[in-house]
Amino acid sequence: MTWQGQQLPSDHPPVSSGSIGVLLVNLGTPDGPDPASVKRYLKQFLSDRRVIEIPPIAWQPILRGIILNTRPQKSSIAYTKIWTDRGSPLADITAQQAEAIAGTFGDNVIVDYAMRYGSPSIEQRLTEFTAKGCDRILIAPMYPQYCAATTATVFDEVARVMGDMRWQPALRFVPPYHDDDAYVDALADDLSRQVGGLAFKPEVLLLSFHGMPMRTLEKGDPYHCHCHKTSRLLRERLMGRPEFDGVRFETTFQSRFGRAQWLEPATDDTLMAEGEKGTKRLVVAAPGFAADCVETLEELALEGRDQFLEAGGEEYAVLDCLNVSGSGVKMVDAIIRRELSGWI
Repeated sequence: MTWQGQQLPSDHPPVSSGSIGVLLVNLGTPDGPDPASVKRYLKQFLSDRRVIEIPPIAWQPILRGIILNTRPQKSSIAYTKIWTDRGSPLADITAQQAEAIAGTFGDNVIVDYAMRYGSPSIEQRLTEFTAKGCDRILIAPMYPQYCAATTATVFDEVARVMGDMRWQPALRFVPPYHDDDAYVDALADDLSRQVGGLAFKPEVLLLSFHGMPMRTLEKGDPYHCHCHKTSRLLRERLMGRPEFDGVRFETTFQSRFGRAQWLEPATDDTLMAEGEKGTKRLVVAAPGFAADCVETLEELALEGRDQFLEAGGEEYAVLDCLNVSGSGVKMVDAIIRRELSGWI
């Protein structure tokens, strides 16, 4: 047996090296829409100290005594509405994104995906990569806007897994891409395509980002600023296009949880306020999500529709995330290719 041109002793354990791993990472999803699966997922997700910044001694009794005994049933209903024969839309789309760019960077580059919470786990994928000889790995958190509760948790988990490895691969992380031309252009092109295909012309385009507690902004997290910069750059790209002539742009934050003050304005409040003040035709896009998930397919598309129409609106649509659209795949390929520079 030889390794890197050297003859190894006959009793030397098998050695693999020379490959590169690319891991697309998204937030996570339950293994199924049933309450038990949702409970396991929420327990892992809501036990992350970057997600819930309350001291564990105060938070864990609330989580285990109240939330995990009430919220899984409610969340299970939401997941059931969007579950498909391919399983979780988020996991399925992320897998398709990895498949779409696999093979485009060379034979020695292995592309796969993982969920930060749930399965397939980061630990599982990193273990598989190293077994396949990946001594260089690019981690790609699929969060355009940086937030400690999302982006940083990926780093935390990778570091935890690496801490148990004797032979550690070289690592790179894809940086936040909230203002990357490839991302903003992909959004502009894809949203133009979708709005152009609607049966109505919107009065308002509402850009809805996932919410975060206000204290994240006060502590210096750049997430709020990243979201607004994405909105500004996207608005500048779209305003000259006929599909958006006369359209008013609004930026909001969704998915409030708990009693703490969250980033505002809230998406649900805004949808009702728009309907009440006479807006009849409204479209929602969620540029902070790389793939459609329960927050877009259920919270925005179903709950949001009811809120807007019941408040007096008449025409409502939620646009798809970039997913595996032509624009979206081209963007992911471009960003990954750039971050692999010098390795391929």
